[in-house]
Formats: sequence, C-alpha cells, structure tokens
Amino acid sequence: MHPLYRKAMLESEIQKLLTEALQQLRDPRLKKEFVTFSRVELSKDKRYADVYVSFLGSPEERREAVEILNRAKGFFRTYVAKNLKLYVAPEIRFYEDKGIEASVRVHQLLNQLGFDPFKREEEEGEDKE
Repeated sequence: MHPLYRKAMLESEIQKLLTEALQQLRDPRLKKEFVTFSRVELSKDKRYADVYVSFLGSPEERREAVEILNRAKGFFRTYVAKNLKLYVAPEIRFYEDKGIEASVRVHQLLNQLGFDPFKREEEEGEDKE
C-alpha cells in the first residue's frame, strides 16, 4: 500500500473515530451539535494528529470550545487507540479551522457586490439551449 494512501486512510479513520468519541464526551459547556471535525493531518511519523475543527458561535465560544477539546485530548487519544491498530496512538492537537470562516466571509462579500455564481451558471445553461 502506498504510504500516502495509508496516511490518508488513517486520517479519515481518525476523523470518524473522533466524531464518535465527541458524542461520548460529557462536558456540558461544549455544544456538540455545533462542532465539526473538518480535517485531520497526521505528521510524517504518525505521532501527532492535528485536528481542525469548525464551530458555530461567537469567537469567544469557538476559542473556549478549542480549549475544552484540548483539555479532553487524552480521552480522544484513548478512544482512537482502542479502535485503531497502531503501535503508538497519535497525540491529538485541536485547532480552529479558519478556512470555513474565510469562505463564508468571501461569500458575504460576493453577495454585497451582487455577484451570484449559481445564477450565472443557470443563465449560461439557458443560453446553450
């Protein structure tokens, strides 16, 4: 199996396991329904898993959620270790995914300018007929 393929498979599996573990996490401060693990990036030696998380909420709520997840990283690492056959379970580090926030901001700016890419595609489709 190609090393990059194996790495991608492990990242995907870790992402799924973290989602399962999140449902079992008991912390009333964390609104689980507003948390999404957007991607996982394993280090080359597979000792670290950087997990990018997107949230709905204010910047303060998002910052607090990242802190809560990082305080519970031992719980997540144990869950991953029990469900994956790895020599060493990766240390998990949570980061806020700013990419989704940036894409929402770009979409808002395009709307303010009156640019709708979906409307443009529909018009081009009608012109072809």
